[in-house]
Amino acid sequence: MSGHSKWANIKHKKAKADAQKGKIFTKIGREIIVAAKAGGGDPNNNFRLKIAIENAKAANMPNENIQRAIQKGIGGGEGDNYEELRYEGYGPGGVAIMVDIMTDNRNRTAGELRHIFSKHGGNLGETGCVSWMFKEKGELTILKEDLKLSEDELMLIALEAGAEDLQQEDDCYVILTAPEDMEGVRQALIDQGIAIEEAKINQVPQNTVEISDLEQAKKLLRMMELLEDHDDSQGVYANFELADSINPEELE
Repeated sequence: MSGHSKWANIKHKKAKADAQKGKIFTKIGREIIVAAKAGGGDPNNNFRLKIAIENAKAANMPNENIQRAIQKGIGGGEGDNYEELRYEGYGPGGVAIMVDIMTDNRNRTAGELRHIFSKHGGNLGETGCVSWMFKEKGELTILKEDLKLSEDELMLIALEAGAEDLQQEDDCYVILTAPEDMEGVRQALIDQGIAIEEAKINQVPQNTVEISDLEQAKKLLRMMELLEDHDDSQGVYANFELADSINPEELE
């Protein structure tokens, strides 16, 4: 089992805060639109849409919002011509960063992302410049407060279902799978009465860069926050870990 990381904890807490602000509805809505457009409006025949709907419900997104997004995706409502793109580059300390985007204006988005990178000591690179450092994984998040089993019992169920690893964060467990195995593992957990807080396909770094300088860490986290808060951003991935010498309270 992998240990926790300070960055993972910070990111998870921020995601919960965004959900409380309703900010996440826009991003999930776009994912539903694109998923429905690509694979149809029936979640039973569209795994990407199924996961997006479940994540929407976990974030307490109203059902009417979900249905409206599906209708937009299949052409039953006003059109939203979102394009899926991935931008790659480097942040402070040579940290590799990827940003998944859904946009209806790639020129505007590219300009805004380039500004965020350059303003915080980074730079956008060419397609493929850092993606080779990451591997696609299924990621299932389970809140500790919702789990009625022990950690060892959870690990056993997950591994027997085909999971690759179990990571522990401050208030949750994160189960990693091969992308093609995520649905099987997810269903096995549900069958055992285990509540899934979030299911997603993530980009996991194969090697990490340790950031030990406090000011550099602050600059990097501010950059990550701005990239994640960008209206067109659907996912931000980076290959850094914060050193044990850095106190998370000093980063706030």
